[in-house]
Amino acid sequence: MSLLSFVKEAGEKLLDLLTPGNANASEQLKEHISKVGLGNPNVQATVDGDKVTITGEVASQEEKEKIVLAVGNIAGVGSVDDQITVTGPVVVAAEFVEVKAGDTLSAISLRVYGNANQYEKIFEANKPMLKDVNKIYPGQKLRIPK
Repeated sequence: MSLLSFVKEAGEKLLDLLTPGNANASEQLKEHISKVGLGNPNVQATVDGDKVTITGEVASQEEKEKIVLAVGNIAGVGSVDDQITVTGPVVVAAEFVEVKAGDTLSAISLRVYGNANQYEKIFEANKPMLKDVNKIYPGQKLRIPK
């Protein structure tokens, strides 16, 4: 369980998500999680200002990390309070990196693995949220598997 910070100005824009008093925020977040290709997990979300708290259960650490990133990489979200429980085998959590201006997956791969050719590993670890190796943006957070 942890609180992760995100760049509020970066990410996909979901209309009205963070509007004070939005009674549908939790459902909108679940729809977004499903839309990016993560299925319909057993999670709930509450929004308090620019902070989103996610609770519930998922089958794997990877699924948990992808859900947190899918929610955190929404414009206007400043932090995600991860209260998700993993029901499957416990594995080492991935590292997260923030994309900087001018970054490519190859540049990130060189920085974290010492080998630019490992960019596919990062791309695969961030599917289905990433659809193209060339479509990343400054402020976006990515999973970096060990």
